[in-house]
Amino acid sequence: MNYFSQLSGLMIEVMLPLGLLVAAGAFWPRIFADAQPDVLRTQLNRVVMYVFYPCILFAVASSTPITLNLLSVPLLVGIGTLCSGALLYLLFYRSPVGRNLSDPTRAVLVIGGMWGNTFNVGAPVLIFFFGRDATRYAIYNDVVMTMPLVWSLGVWIATRLGSHENNVSYPSVWRVLVTMPPLWAFALGFATQQLELTYAPLVTAAQFVGQATIPVVMFVLGLTIPWRNLAPRTEILAAALVKLLIMPVMVWLAAGMLFGTRGEAQYASVAEAATPAMMTTLLLADRFKLDSATAGLIVGWSTLLFWLTLPVIMALGMIR
Repeated sequence: MNYFSQLSGLMIEVMLPLGLLVAAGAFWPRIFADAQPDVLRTQLNRVVMYVFYPCILFAVASSTPITLNLLSVPLLVGIGTLCSGALLYLLFYRSPVGRNLSDPTRAVLVIGGMWGNTFNVGAPVLIFFFGRDATRYAIYNDVVMTMPLVWSLGVWIATRLGSHENNVSYPSVWRVLVTMPPLWAFALGFATQQLELTYAPLVTAAQFVGQATIPVVMFVLGLTIPWRNLAPRTEILAAALVKLLIMPVMVWLAAGMLFGTRGEAQYASVAEAATPAMMTTLLLADRFKLDSATAGLIVGWSTLLFWLTLPVIMALGMIR
């Protein structure tokens, strides 16, 4: 398949449905005057966290054998995340680009430029390139790399580089982490796979319920993006550039240095690294009193620019 045929398929099979879901969320409060976006967003996020996402994690974990090739995805994306974080720190804390920014703004830009929407955006992209079983790359990247790093390093960035609040008591991030239903669902699925207790009909049922995860989250993303305030700002576009273009290049180079010949898992790592800023950026901004407006802008701009940057990554041959 040549580049333009592949790009056409990607736009129709992946970008079109994702775009329509985001647009539906954006227009929903304007079409239905009685809609309460904040309430709707909160309730839908809860359904995803407690029902839909745990089901897909259980289904994948219970039916996926662990291999070094699979674990190379969180390894490579983690390397890209840390390298991007270092670059963003230098950019916003040690260069003229961040000179007039407050620390809460700088911190949220660093967080937004480090972690991507690797499941809700990444999984459809992976499925397009590598087939439905490629969902496992997104799941293991989320559980092995993203969640632990966000709730450790991400919280450290938010509290030490961002809010600087003294005598403020936050709930233990590790307590928050271990009480998240998706992690318990993943652990249960992993245990059944390792103990060879996987029950195929149960996996199919969990997959059926979990299919709602991506559509609901993309709808919520449309509700979340501050569409009326999407004025371009230098620092926002700089963070988006690091996330969408520089980080995938870092991962692609790291894959070549560590593995020599790049295979499906390594190309999947690049696709995961190329995803736009995660919605958890907004959660961290609200929770730790960072710049929530900037958090919404980095999520919004990186999501919009993703439609343009992914074809560039494809044209450079970093995803095949």
